[in-house]
Amino acid sequence: MENKIDCLLCGTCCTAFDIKEIDKKAGERCRYLSPENLCTIYEKRPWGCKGYKPDELCVLVSTLKDEEKVAVYRNIYGV
Repeated sequence: MENKIDCLLCGTCCTAFDIKEIDKKAGERCRYLSPENLCTIYEKRPWGCKGYKPDELCVLVSTLKDEEKVAVYRNIYGV
């Protein structure tokens, strides 16, 4: 049985990672992320975005400030 964790809409994964297909550098907020932290190109988002699935890390960092969340993700994923 697969554990499914729903997206917490924190925007961390949309900030921490480098997505070359949309010219987004690691550590910068994606220009396609709405103020409500929803993807405005969700149906056409690149593979790198589609491949990321919320996991236990999302829950573990949920109490941190946004900048701290991004730092944790960048450190763990080496970006």
